[in-house]
Amino acid sequence: MKIALYFASNLKKVIKHIPNAITSANLFFGCLSIVATFDGHPTLAATYIVIAAILDFFDGFAARLLKVSGELGKQLDSLADVVSFGVAPGFIFYSHSQEYLLFSSSFIQFIPLLVFISYLPFSLMIFSAYRLAKFNIDTRQSDSFIGVPTPANALLICSIPFVMENGPIWAENIYSSFAFISLYPIIFSYLLIAELPLFALKFKKFTFQGNEVRYLFLLAGLLLIIFFTYVGIALSIVLYILLSLYLHLTSKKS
Repeated sequence: MKIALYFASNLKKVIKHIPNAITSANLFFGCLSIVATFDGHPTLAATYIVIAAILDFFDGFAARLLKVSGELGKQLDSLADVVSFGVAPGFIFYSHSQEYLLFSSSFIQFIPLLVFISYLPFSLMIFSAYRLAKFNIDTRQSDSFIGVPTPANALLICSIPFVMENGPIWAENIYSSFAFISLYPIIFSYLLIAELPLFALKFKKFTFQGNEVRYLFLLAGLLLIIFFTYVGIALSIVLYILLSLYLHLTSKKS
């Protein structure tokens, strides 16, 4: 009887740490992504971030399923996200921008501007950290988000290496353009901390009722990825932002 109670007690302790173990795995893949970027493998780096995003979804799901919650898990989750969805995608974007920002002596007067633009991707890391710190103390974000979530920004950046390797050409031209390289970090650094309400993909139950928007978005996102492949990832994130804006504006009118 005592042995059974001992194992039951230890099993509870193990179960309690499952969500944190998943979060730690998220952080591990974020670290692998950074290494892959420095080793010159951007698509592999992006793949690791996608895996980290899947783990990020399941750590919260596991916590709710096992009815485990605590301040440690909350802080660990944000610290892992800073690496996996802030630093890692920031380095992917930095590596990408260095390839297409041409430094030439013919345009020596523009070199200071190009140097400044080349370091703009670091703003994505800084504002991701700020966004996650803000999330931890903002009581308004329990069932929704204020500002673009860091995984959404990270997944959009993840589409870049895949598109540059596999096409289509029109998307390659957009991603390699000076306008995109210079404006994306500025726009998304702002969107990360903007007072912009967005719905969360958190399922407290899996019934269609009460989750209509989430299921419709997931279906639309899947169709976009099927029809547009890697570009569909970016289009899904844009759809997520626009749909959230639409829901916010219509709820205000009603």
